[in-house]
Amino acid sequence: MPDKPAYPILDTIDSPADLRRLTKAELVRLAGEIRDFLVHTVTRTGGHLAANLGTVELSIALHTVFNTPHDKLVWDVGHQAYCHKILTGRREQMRSLRQLGGISGFPKRDESPYDTFGVGHSSTSISAALGMALAHQQRGQDHKTIAVIGDGAMTAGMAFEALNHAGDLNANLLVVLNDNDMSISHNVGGLSKYLSRILAGRFYTSMREGSKKVLSHLPSFREFARRWEEHMKGMLVPGTLFEELGFNYIGPVDGHDLPELIKTLENIRQLSGPQFLHVVTRKGKGHEAAEKDPLAWHGINATAVTRQTPAETGPSYTAVFGEWLCDMAEQEPRLIGITPAMCEGSGMVDFSQRFPERYFDVGIAEQHAVTLAAGLASAGKKPVVAIYSTFLQRAYDQLIHDVALQNLPVLFAIDRAGLVGPDGPTHAGSFDLSFLRCIPNLLIMAPADQNECRQMLDTGFHHSGPAAVRYPRGSGPATTVSRIHKPLPVGQAEIRRKGRRVALLAFGSMVAPAMQAAEALDATLVNMRFIKPLDEATILAMADHHELLVTVEENVIAGGAGSGVAELLSAHGHACRITHLGLPDAFIEHGSREELLKICGLDGAGIQEHVESLLRNDCKLEQKLIS
Repeated sequence: MPDKPAYPILDTIDSPADLRRLTKAELVRLAGEIRDFLVHTVTRTGGHLAANLGTVELSIALHTVFNTPHDKLVWDVGHQAYCHKILTGRREQMRSLRQLGGISGFPKRDESPYDTFGVGHSSTSISAALGMALAHQQRGQDHKTIAVIGDGAMTAGMAFEALNHAGDLNANLLVVLNDNDMSISHNVGGLSKYLSRILAGRFYTSMREGSKKVLSHLPSFREFARRWEEHMKGMLVPGTLFEELGFNYIGPVDGHDLPELIKTLENIRQLSGPQFLHVVTRKGKGHEAAEKDPLAWHGINATAVTRQTPAETGPSYTAVFGEWLCDMAEQEPRLIGITPAMCEGSGMVDFSQRFPERYFDVGIAEQHAVTLAAGLASAGKKPVVAIYSTFLQRAYDQLIHDVALQNLPVLFAIDRAGLVGPDGPTHAGSFDLSFLRCIPNLLIMAPADQNECRQMLDTGFHHSGPAAVRYPRGSGPATTVSRIHKPLPVGQAEIRRKGRRVALLAFGSMVAPAMQAAEALDATLVNMRFIKPLDEATILAMADHHELLVTVEENVIAGGAGSGVAELLSAHGHACRITHLGLPDAFIEHGSREELLKICGLDGAGIQEHVESLLRNDCKLEQKLIS
């Protein structure tokens, strides 16, 4: 990497064992070097910067005190594990972070023995660490097990399910709460300052004021208020909560006071049973811009790494959805916008500001988001759930049981469908067509461009039952987008090009590359638009007039849209030859989206090559039969 600064201490660290020979003063200097190294590398490769700047001391302390990888360290989400990677032999590989063939942006079991559990989705660390601790206990092993969970991940029910179970057991488990959303006073050890900070914090204040509004309508409120406030103090002090769950609560501790953090962890290491350490950190620590705006610096794009640039230059699908949401909200007062902690990523910032009373960010709680929408729909509202494809997987039961079974009019705006690029397989939306297609009552659409995305959002919103519009990350082929509301006829495909011999049936994002292939092959191209219901008449007509049908989708082939076409032909007793192009039966590693599509044969050249190969084999077979 060019212009690499000097890191006299960091350059000597090849494993956590090297940390244990350093003095406390050297460890403090190491933390500064790691911060400089993170800024230098991540601003070039892209990635999650702010959260990792906040966990430098915590990572150093954990690897210094605990004998990793003998002791098991489990990170939650993975957004905060870059320093962990640096300290565990992957310092030089950081220049390839999230790039094709490089190291992952998240812990991966097959990348390093120090990565004890693969992560990417949130709120899994306590469950996984508890499972490891129980296994060690049953085998009589002395491994220590540590789960590091961010405060955002603590909003998910799964984290509390695990805490509730762990507290009922006697497993040797340490849960470290990396609390990076609370200001730190100079002296965090004093009980009075601790209570003042908790009771003056946003969470307690919002709970207090919100509840007072409700209670003010009740009789004898003034007499009740004093006792209620004291009760709330007892309920909302974190130590009380976690101790009631069965943990020994320690904290809060200044997560940037490295000597004190090490001393605290050394003491905890001698304890047995469930332990809970509350560590307060500052997101973006040590980088002024990231400290001032940690949200903007949460995930940053590459600045000095050459990446392939998509040919499309139009607005992103996410931006199109955000604009549509505001436009529709102006017309339809029943519209409610819901997101599970994906406001910025799903394009809902403008909506949240313009229609705050109709906007609900439920935190990292996908199951609750979907059933909340079902409840709203059952009471006459028109909820729109903005969610990433990969995160919708976490609410599958609610989607089936609470929405589809009751045929409720909930619109799912499914972003990041298909390959997402640098975030890799944990964030790829590879399966939604397969797991959605089998659900009764559900209307499923995939737009070929941003104009069609708006039309499909209109179609789904006005549909009488549940509907889903799935669209990819980034921009599409359209350079301008009409803001006219124009729903599509349900279940009607569009023939975009007439050709001969071969008909390409393309779904959503694959229409553009399939058009390139169709023009080179002189093939027919159909923009299928609807995955459910399929346009039966068009499919049967294509089968009657072509030698070969090719379905193309940015979803796994197994159970996907192409499978639906094959099922339809089989049900009609049609023997037309058909082949399917889509994502393979594998987890696709990280890289740019364009690189990954090319590897999967889903760019224009790849589609053309596959069809030409089939046609060449047909010619060889014909010649063999003639001879």
